Amino acid sequence: MSNPVTTTELRAFIQGELSIDAPISDDDLLFTSGLLDSVAMMNLITFIEQKTGSDVRPADVTLDNFDTLTRIAAYASTLD
Repeated sequence: MSNPVTTTELRAFIQGELSIDAPISDDDLLFTSGLLDSVAMMNLITFIEQKTGSDVRPADVTLDNFDTLTRIAAYASTLD
C-alpha cells in the first residue's frame, strides 16, 4: 500500500464530493443509518481505489468494512 487513506480524508471526500453537510464522526454509521446510499458507495470505492492504487474486491464491500470512517480506513490499510 503506497498511500494510506485517513478518516480525515474520507470525511472530506464524503462531505465535499458527495455533498453531505451533516457532521460525521469516525464511528458514525454511514450506510446503516441511511446517510449514504449505493451510489455514494460506488463513489467511495472509486476514491479508495484511486488513493491506494489498489482494487476493492466486490466480496470486501460489506458493512463490516464500509459502515464507518474507522472501518473504511482500516480496510483500506489492508489493500496492496
